[in-house]
Amino acid sequence: MSTDPIDVVLIGGGIMSATLGSLIQRVQPDWSIRIYESLGAVAQESSNPWNNAGTGHAALCELNYMPEAADGSVDPAKAISINEQFQLSRQYWASLVAAGHLPDPRSFINATPHMTFVRGRDNIRYLRKRYEALKDQPLFEGMEYSEDPATIGEWTPLLTKKRSAKQRIAATRQTAGTDVDFGALTRALVDDLVDNGAELALNHRVRSIKRTSDGLWRIKVRHEVGHTPHEATARFVFVGAGGGALHLLQKSGIPEIKGFGGFPISGQFLRTSDPKIVAQHQAKVYGKAAVGAPPMSVPHLDTRVVDGEASLLFGPYAGFSPKFLKSGSWWDLPGSVRAGNLGPMLAVARDNFDLIKYLVGELLANRDKKMKALQEFMPTAKSEDWELITAGQRVQVMKKDPKKGGVLQFGTEVIASADGSIAGLLGASPGASTAVPIMIDLLQTCFPDRYAGWLPTLKKLIPTVGTTLNDRPKEAARVLAETAAVLELEEQPAGQVVRA
Repeated sequence: MSTDPIDVVLIGGGIMSATLGSLIQRVQPDWSIRIYESLGAVAQESSNPWNNAGTGHAALCELNYMPEAADGSVDPAKAISINEQFQLSRQYWASLVAAGHLPDPRSFINATPHMTFVRGRDNIRYLRKRYEALKDQPLFEGMEYSEDPATIGEWTPLLTKKRSAKQRIAATRQTAGTDVDFGALTRALVDDLVDNGAELALNHRVRSIKRTSDGLWRIKVRHEVGHTPHEATARFVFVGAGGGALHLLQKSGIPEIKGFGGFPISGQFLRTSDPKIVAQHQAKVYGKAAVGAPPMSVPHLDTRVVDGEASLLFGPYAGFSPKFLKSGSWWDLPGSVRAGNLGPMLAVARDNFDLIKYLVGELLANRDKKMKALQEFMPTAKSEDWELITAGQRVQVMKKDPKKGGVLQFGTEVIASADGSIAGLLGASPGASTAVPIMIDLLQTCFPDRYAGWLPTLKKLIPTVGTTLNDRPKEAARVLAETAAVLELEEQPAGQVVRA
């Protein structure tokens, strides 16, 4: 490896680093790029397909993006915003596929209907209002709604087979949804980066990041095979290490990270690859979260396509571990406590009793209780057909709040130094699906003097960057159709409403 300063160092071999590196390589192809990954392959933590839902988050089915207000109203603004962001990711992937920089799109993205499924009068009333608020939005065109068990059973039989006829149910369906294998996508992006001159250093764990007197960043690295130390200097550093980002940003000493903490939440899924069961359910079906449950714990029964094989995944069952990564240390949480974030962390503990109660209940849940939760979605589910797998760690952002002292934030947040020479990403969902707009925002934040010069290239790759689609119905329809064609996503039928 060269000892000269590296233009861009990416810490962590996940979807965020891969996306940022890919964008930089296109707007500034003469810059040197090096990726440090502590494990023996990229995409082994949150980007691994079995460690995330792979939903292709476009707010088509996730109810937490449209909560019911105290007055009973529902506001589609956040759902529309999430969908707009996903369209930028989709455009970028389509551009790379068309140019031959990504492989067969079916290796990482597949058309999969997105559904929402609820039970009971109050939930049905809410879902109907949500549907009415979204059905005429251009980015949600084609959404269907039904309270008829027969129609819902046609959409996906497992939801209604052997369900009590007395139980009132409702569902929405959007056939324009997708299933995304972010592991395969990450590997393809990194392969393309390396093919075009980037360096990939696997089994290299970054131990510390310190600013030098000349404004560069000195990065101390240990090779995990043999524990050989290594140093490098970089002009720009991105910490895309998932749950490991907080520690490294704290070690960098930038004042912007003060007051931030992390709350780790682990998870499990039930999985089946039985072809007879899988063939009866081709959708991602989201329900409503339990009281106190974090947004990433919304129960869902998902079709997953990984390495060309379809499976069904149900969960997640939330739990608690002090580790910030699956491969992390039991000391991750206590080791992240600083004088500046202790107050916010204690305030979050004080104000989130429902969450703590929920996590304790999940930790105490046995196999029978987990199966009962699945059977609320799929009445015919049998325990012997399903295996329990451990999902990825999610580290939710805790930050200072002038009124409450500290708040728990369910989302993603970019932390950047004042001079833009280092940045990192904290948080979780809908991160991977919105990686492209997140990284474009990072480019604009960290390279304000260069961004205007990069924008023409970005617009060739992502034609609607800097604009919105939902307020331009014809443009929205055109972009959706063009990206669907390039990504080989199936034609979507028109929507309809069916009520019992």
